[in-house]
Amino acid sequence: MNKIKIGIIGTGFIGNVHGRIYSRDPRTEIAALYDIVPERAEATSKTIGGKVCSSREELLENCDAVLVCAPNKTHKEIALHAIAEEKHVFCEKPFSIGIADATELRDAANKGSCVFQVGHNRRYAPAYVQLKHLLQSDKPHSAHVKMNRGELVNPIWTGDVNVTGGFLYETTIHLFDMMRFQFGEIEELVAYGSQHEYPELDEFSLIFKFKNGFHCTFASSSDASWHFPFERIEVFCHHRTIMTEEMERLLDSRGMDANFETHTWHMTEKEERWGYVQEDRAFINSILDAIPPPVTADDGFKSVELVESVYEAIRSGERIRFE
Repeated sequence: MNKIKIGIIGTGFIGNVHGRIYSRDPRTEIAALYDIVPERAEATSKTIGGKVCSSREELLENCDAVLVCAPNKTHKEIALHAIAEEKHVFCEKPFSIGIADATELRDAANKGSCVFQVGHNRRYAPAYVQLKHLLQSDKPHSAHVKMNRGELVNPIWTGDVNVTGGFLYETTIHLFDMMRFQFGEIEELVAYGSQHEYPELDEFSLIFKFKNGFHCTFASSSDASWHFPFERIEVFCHHRTIMTEEMERLLDSRGMDANFETHTWHMTEKEERWGYVQEDRAFINSILDAIPPPVTADDGFKSVELVESVYEAIRSGERIRFE
């Protein structure tokens, strides 16, 4: 079997995470690397292999599948280029910035003949897979979701809206996608936001109502300290609470006494615990088996739509309804 040749655009932290995974997959070969800082690509090449390319065009000539791991605001342009060259695309979150760009990219991806997968890794994390499994047999009533950061200082670009597109795009979008994955499609939302530490809206309190009647509250702060767990979902069922703690543990409390079960993944390697190994495997499976990827361009678009709808609700002071 010919190996799928992988090209990575953007060899920072996440590009190296995916690169290491694919360097161990017998079905793939790290073929090409490109970064606007050539020294970064050269350092990556020394650890996982791959030709260091001097341009995006050169990279596209030397691969079958492209990993878009560059800064948020570049995703649309790079992904459109790869689609036009008929390459399979794995696009890290966020899918794009803004509704107009997200619409353009979604339509191009859906018209293309190759696989297009969006990097919402949380869907594959064992803690969230277990949560979804448990909710198949017990109808949830409501939930409280939080996704905080301790700061937007390290790395420095996390606090630069010109790179991230806004705090919600950089961090919170992970659990916006997770809400749809766990609870279904959203019907309406109410949002409140404020600005405190950084030159953008950086504190959010949200209420979501879903089309199936489910509802939840959602909190996201940019400077909440790194108090564990900074990412949590608490789901409330009939005399039952199921609670995740980061991607380390899941607690399941049933009945009316104080007993609960604990599921833990602290001994699982981080790349698997956070779902990166599984999502990368799914991307190659989709290519080889000619099947739709589990996280599509439509899913990516809906995450962007949620982010933009929250910002619009705060600007307008009105609730946002979805068709």
